Amino acid sequence: MELIQNLHCLRLDNPSSISSLFPSKRHLFSSREFNKFPHVSFQNQPLLKPISCKISTEKDSFTVSYLVHSCGLSLESAISSAQKVQFQSPERPDSVLALLRNRGFSKTQISSLVKKRPFLLLAHPTNTLLPKLDFFLSLGMSSSHLARTLSSDPTLLTRSLENQIIPSYDFLKTILLSDEKIVSALKRTTWIFLEDHSKNLIPNLELLRKVGVPHSCISLLLTHFPEAVMEAHEDFSENVEEVKKTGFDPKKSTFVLAVHALCGKGNRSIWERCFEIYKRWGWTKDDILSAFRKHPHCMMLSEKKIMRGMDFFVNKMGWPSKEIVHCPVILFLSLEKRIIPRCKVIQVLWSKGLIKKDISLNTVLLPVENRFLERFVTKFEKELPQLLSVYEGKVDPEGV
Repeated sequence: MELIQNLHCLRLDNPSSISSLFPSKRHLFSSREFNKFPHVSFQNQPLLKPISCKISTEKDSFTVSYLVHSCGLSLESAISSAQKVQFQSPERPDSVLALLRNRGFSKTQISSLVKKRPFLLLAHPTNTLLPKLDFFLSLGMSSSHLARTLSSDPTLLTRSLENQIIPSYDFLKTILLSDEKIVSALKRTTWIFLEDHSKNLIPNLELLRKVGVPHSCISLLLTHFPEAVMEAHEDFSENVEEVKKTGFDPKKSTFVLAVHALCGKGNRSIWERCFEIYKRWGWTKDDILSAFRKHPHCMMLSEKKIMRGMDFFVNKMGWPSKEIVHCPVILFLSLEKRIIPRCKVIQVLWSKGLIKKDISLNTVLLPVENRFLERFVTKFEKELPQLLSVYEGKVDPEGV
């Protein structure tokens, strides 16, 4: 029996405000009740985007109501999802939601998962879902990380544990050797367990071995940047060749980091943008490639990060722009927590003539904190007892 024969182009300002049009999971409207509202009008409400839908059965109505009230979906998303999954009672979906909550999924994460894969609500919680969740937890993955990973991409829960997940794990274990590294790769992308490894991953790994990349560096790339080594083999081969021509040594970790920096259209776009930003600060192409060879990920920084760092070093501290070419790693350091506190100390020591002006950035910014304090604070505590307070931000350098 059709409850609403044609609900087309309904314009909603606030979908949740009319969720009462659909029954809760404990109550279904009768056809008589729906007939009280043969026409729905929102002429006095602001018009946003239209929702085109057709809810034609009590099963559709119940499903939409359940998705809204129990899963937290918007009315629009619930109507869309109800086209992919329907149910007439709450028992099975209730048991699935209970399992997810018991395994640490938040309301927002459950809503995200259901919106992306609504048919998982009909999966058998004990026989189908629980073994998969417990498998990943057995690898050492925390409940919070597992919930975050699967709510972002629930595809893994749709695959066979015996035929897909475990064989993928067995293969990855032969390369990464530890569950900890496998978990790290999984956090980066679930596709490390989903893609056919023979298509791109295995050929790409074989290419790296062929050009002389040691196992430790291959493991580093696969653990922290699996999306790079899963790139289409033809594109991956071109990137490896470009990295070789740029002068990277395949036996060093910088080689695989450079490969990662060039893999994918997104990374390539960031690389080209960074190239233009460094040119604004007077770097030549050779300067940029030199910095790239020293720290490949200096070509993956945001424009804001580069500009703030360069502005401080050049305009505030007076260091030559090309000084950063020799130690691009300092651009990764926290301006507020590390760079500024240390440079305040250096400014005081400069003003008192206690250190030379040509001191290198490496010497100031790279040592661990205890080493920095020994060399630039404790050493001068008799002449400048307030120097530690300057470092801690308690005293203005100009007042010392």
